[in-house]
Amino acid sequence: MASQPGPLTDWPWHRLGNFKYALLAPWFAHSMHKFAISKTEERDLLNLLILPVLLLRLLYGQLWISISRFQTARSKRRIVNRSLDFDQVDRERNWDDQIILTALLFYGANSVIPGTQRLPWWNTKGIVLATLLHIGPVEFLYYWFHRALHHHFLYSRYHSHHHASIVTEPITSVIHPFAEEFVYFLLFAIPLLSMAFCGVGSIVGLVGYLIYIDFMNYMGHCNFEMVPSWLFRILPPLKYFMYTPSFHSIHHTKFQANYSLFMPLYDYIYNTYDKTSDSLYERSLKGKDEEKTDVVHLTHLTSIQSIFHLRLGFASVASRPYIPGLHLWILSPLSYLLVVFTWIFGTTFTLERNTFNNRSMETWVIPRYSFQYMAKLEKGTINRLIEKAILNAEKMGAKVLSLGLFNQGEELNRYGETYISKNPSMKIKIVDGTGLAAALVLNSIPDGTERVLLIGKLNKLAYYLSLVICQRKIQVEMVQKDLYEFLKLQLPQEMKDFILLSDCYMSKVWLVGEELRYSDQMKAAKGVLFIPYSQCPPKIVRKDCIYYSTPAMVVPKAFENLHCCENWLPRRVISASRAAGIIHALEEWDTHECGEMVTSTDKVWHAALKHGFTPYNSSSEI
Repeated sequence: MASQPGPLTDWPWHRLGNFKYALLAPWFAHSMHKFAISKTEERDLLNLLILPVLLLRLLYGQLWISISRFQTARSKRRIVNRSLDFDQVDRERNWDDQIILTALLFYGANSVIPGTQRLPWWNTKGIVLATLLHIGPVEFLYYWFHRALHHHFLYSRYHSHHHASIVTEPITSVIHPFAEEFVYFLLFAIPLLSMAFCGVGSIVGLVGYLIYIDFMNYMGHCNFEMVPSWLFRILPPLKYFMYTPSFHSIHHTKFQANYSLFMPLYDYIYNTYDKTSDSLYERSLKGKDEEKTDVVHLTHLTSIQSIFHLRLGFASVASRPYIPGLHLWILSPLSYLLVVFTWIFGTTFTLERNTFNNRSMETWVIPRYSFQYMAKLEKGTINRLIEKAILNAEKMGAKVLSLGLFNQGEELNRYGETYISKNPSMKIKIVDGTGLAAALVLNSIPDGTERVLLIGKLNKLAYYLSLVICQRKIQVEMVQKDLYEFLKLQLPQEMKDFILLSDCYMSKVWLVGEELRYSDQMKAAKGVLFIPYSQCPPKIVRKDCIYYSTPAMVVPKAFENLHCCENWLPRRVISASRAAGIIHALEEWDTHECGEMVTSTDKVWHAALKHGFTPYNSSSEI
């Protein structure tokens, strides 16, 4: 929102949410009916293609978002090395409004303006006319309108909304108040209406002009340089007729320079061209020196639809906790195709880059889903992918690598010990986060609790929790006889008296792990507190009980470039394993935390609090 919103700031349909697409339904129905009843020679292809072109532009915009975020996470050609936040993601959620408006205007114009019906596919005269009109009136008028928008009166009421994004993404280009965007539409209509009124319009001319505008808009707002220098060496005058991402980034950092739409020509003519544009272009194209990465967090895909929740997927979806919904299930056919694609061709990729206390951190994704981690045939491939990622992190100088979700497991890699055994000379430290996860679970148990029920899959964290709880003289109740007998053999003799086998499910505090059954939850008394020690949250089936989050921490305000949610966790909350790796690096601990090794809960707990991390144990009471 602009700092002092003016008239017609909001889009007419902003209250409709995603139902705004229903505005197109009558037009689409009319288009289909008109096409069906018309004779072959009278059918209007442009009218029929308006909706497919809308869908194509939506897909095109999403591809630019994904490619741009992928490049800024891994590329050293980033232009503005500043933080992107949740406020910007929220502000740019309505990037599709301008595409809907275009479709509505096309439907309306096609109905009332002569020369827009039954257009041919191609008309050379129309293409030439549109090109000349864009270079002349459109670019010229836009330049002066844009300069006017930077006057305090208009800037505070309209254009400041766009400039709130210093670090631009492709869709930043179309984030404007309605009144401002409508003026842009009037400017872009000059070539389109001229082709129609002169009788030289064509489907390629009209649709191609829209695609050209989208391409230049999205390209110019990417935060990395992509225009090769050889292009300007071959065609030197091109620098006046084609801007670059670095050229336009100056406008978003200095504001009073580089006003042009797509062609810097008028900035040169009116002396508003920033003198550092060329040097910034060269530096951005060359890229920065190899950036040091201190911490790598290794995660993986979870459910089938989770690929759309990644930072590289749908930006607005990724900015909220992952909840499978109808909007993602509609994409199920594509989801399953992506499962096959990642299984055949997938390699580990960089998802996110963050900074905190002069430490650089990256999150890498193993291209495998949770269900694949359960398949014995996949374990060899997954282990090779994880080991390769560890060795790559070691090669790039990372000090710590944390294993998230199922990348740690006894059956898979003995909680990470396999990689140390195979590579004993590694300097990088492997962290599974057991100590911090245990500390978070322990600090979630209410004061005065005398007995807890431990239920679910018995793993390293469950064993360690049992040991610490027994040391605190709190009784651990179990209902699974085989796990009870196994745990009792593992615990020291003096602790065994605190382990109790029972079938009454009377504890008011349950520590729950993977494989928690529905039938077990139904045996819980009203008001039971479920505290997960599992990697994934238990399915909530009781409306009269309280479910805590999986072990997680809220990051400090100084933690930068965090603009997507980690799986089901809320904003600015990260998993214990990820936080543990960061704390390990900040404290410069020279030990692994994997296999049988566990960092002391008190030690890691106090270190986390010292660096500004706070526990996240918010419950979901239904």
